[in-house]
Amino acid sequence: MAKRKMFNKGLISAGLIVFVVVATSPFWLNFGNAEAPPEVVLTAKAKAAGSCVRSLDYMKRYHMQLLNTWRTSVVRDGNTVYVNSEGKSYTMSLTKTCLDCHSNKAEFCDRCHNYASVTPYCFDCHIENPKETQ
Repeated sequence: MAKRKMFNKGLISAGLIVFVVVATSPFWLNFGNAEAPPEVVLTAKAKAAGSCVRSLDYMKRYHMQLLNTWRTSVVRDGNTVYVNSEGKSYTMSLTKTCLDCHSNKAEFCDRCHNYASVTPYCFDCHIENPKETQ
């Protein structure tokens, strides 16, 4: 039995090269053009507090997981108090705890969420500035 030869070897190779170039072009075209992450603007109350419920690095990376854990704990288990690793207690509430210090949603929340192209659904239910409604 004779071996079959690839007659279109050149065309297949050229096609693969074109495919790889086209598929990776967004990465090559944007290489080195990334914007720096925005600096958040803290309110005077947040600056005076000096610390958040967890460390700054933790909050930058995992604030959504923490809020989801709080939601589950409050809604399903009825727990309303969060004790951090330093033993300090906080009320598990987006509006009463988080937005108490970070009331400037446009300067604090929206800047990073827009940069990361995420649309959190927190404010579908929670009012943006609870202080204005009281």
